[in-house]
Amino acid sequence: MKHFDSISNEFYEKMKNVTSLNELVKEFEDFVVYESNLITNDSIVALKHVATGKYLNSVEDLHYRTGSGHQTVFVGSLEPGLNSLWKIKFDKELATYASTSIKLQHVKSKNKFLGTYSGYKSPSSNHTEVSCNNISYDSTRVHWVENWKFNHNKFENHQGYLKSNDIIHLSIKKTTNDRGHYTQHSQVEFLYSHDVRFTIGDDNFQEVFCHNESLGGNDEWCIELIKQYIWTIDD
Repeated sequence: MKHFDSISNEFYEKMKNVTSLNELVKEFEDFVVYESNLITNDSIVALKHVATGKYLNSVEDLHYRTGSGHQTVFVGSLEPGLNSLWKIKFDKELATYASTSIKLQHVKSKNKFLGTYSGYKSPSSNHTEVSCNNISYDSTRVHWVENWKFNHNKFENHQGYLKSNDIIHLSIKKTTNDRGHYTQHSQVEFLYSHDVRFTIGDDNFQEVFCHNESLGGNDEWCIELIKQYIWTIDD
């Protein structure tokens, strides 16, 4: 395991206090479980909206009828499925709270990432639209942001590595202001969903957006590591 060295010191420190064989076995078993739940670069994950118990979804080539017209993002299924799988990407072996920037690549769409496009509003609540986009085809990509930060939902200064079943807040820093002008002092916004719907044709979807208001239960997401990726992707 490439990331073993990153956590071996932590395990060694715990072993210093072991005084019996039973304790050693217990600590080792706990370590194996802990290690198996760590989220590494390129892991497949799902994001469950805690308040509604539904998963963050996107559907390839299903586009907003408002705003940017990019591929929709919504909260839908009660169980993780192909449309709710994301590949998490970052520039180290393990993601550390408060210091790691992550990207979420939609598995089914392959080359599209979760992000925001400055200046466009969500279809029902008029907050910042969240969508899936392929930046290589975006000629004005200065407006597009796909780098997310994550923080523990209860402890602002929480330390440690991101692992499966952690409940987190996801935030993104916009690169432009509401007028579309680049700025270094743009606001940080948080990923949010609620039981408000928007429609596309005859179908309705639970809205997802980003906002910069006070945080609450609708901002909480449970990140789940999908350990056995058995779905088949159609070409």
